[in-house]
Amino acid sequence: MFGMLAVFAEFERDIISERTRAGLDAARRRGRTGGRPAIDDKIKRQVKALFEAGESAKDIANEYGIGRSTIYKIINEESEKKAGAK
Repeated sequence: MFGMLAVFAEFERDIISERTRAGLDAARRRGRTGGRPAIDDKIKRQVKALFEAGESAKDIANEYGIGRSTIYKIINEESEKKAGAK
C-alpha cells in the first residue's frame, strides 16, 4: 500500500514540475523574465560612498529600498575587485 502511495506521490511531483517548466517557458516567450532587477552601478557607487562616509547600512538600505545584506554584498564586492586588481 505504501509503495503505491509513493508511486502516486512521485507521479504528482513530476506533473507539478512539468507544469512549472511549461509556465516558465510560456512566460519567457511573452518576454517576461524572473528574478529581481539588477542594481545599477551608479547606485552601487552611491551606496559605497555613503557607507564610507559613516552612514549605517540600515539607513542606506531604507533609503534605497534594498536589504541590509545587499549593502554589505555591494561593499564586499567592491573590496574584492580592488584586492583582485593588486
